[in-house]
Amino acid sequence: MKTKMRVPKASLMILALAMANVVSAQNVHLKPPQKSPSFIDNGLTLTSVGALAGLGEGDLAVTLSAEANATAVCTNPAGANQPAGQNPAPITVSGTQAIPAPDVKNGNTTFNVTTIAPQSPVPGAPGCPNPNWTQSITDLSFLTGTITVEQPLGNTVFTVSCSFASPTLNGAVPANSVSCQ
Repeated sequence: MKTKMRVPKASLMILALAMANVVSAQNVHLKPPQKSPSFIDNGLTLTSVGALAGLGEGDLAVTLSAEANATAVCTNPAGANQPAGQNPAPITVSGTQAIPAPDVKNGNTTFNVTTIAPQSPVPGAPGCPNPNWTQSITDLSFLTGTITVEQPLGNTVFTVSCSFASPTLNGAVPANSVSCQ
């Protein structure tokens, strides 16, 4: 004997509504009209500003990672000598902005993320005549900036890598010198 199981329509509707509330990121992208985020060289940090679309519900994190040439000053132990040309190798800095779920509206949100300044003085003074000297980073000229979006945290849903036509100078990076992929 076969028995038919009947599920009340109200139960099916509740299940459908519950499933509809679980929305995941589908096609995360930079929101037009900007296809590239904007960048600002703050001297020792880089800031990127933009808008995202295609997000799901839930908290997200926007991380900016940037490679830069550092300008540094070496000072001898007496504090009197600062020879020119003592610049360390290129370095990478990064920073993350956490964006809570309530700030995502209809799959859209803005971001404004800044890298953390490098440690200065540089431990061990690798770009100086010897480790007894003090090496202080005075400026960064940025070469690249990569933005990574995670939603939920730990799940990368979008990455855009940007390069600058020439190393940045302090201030706004001209949009025509930014190339993103």
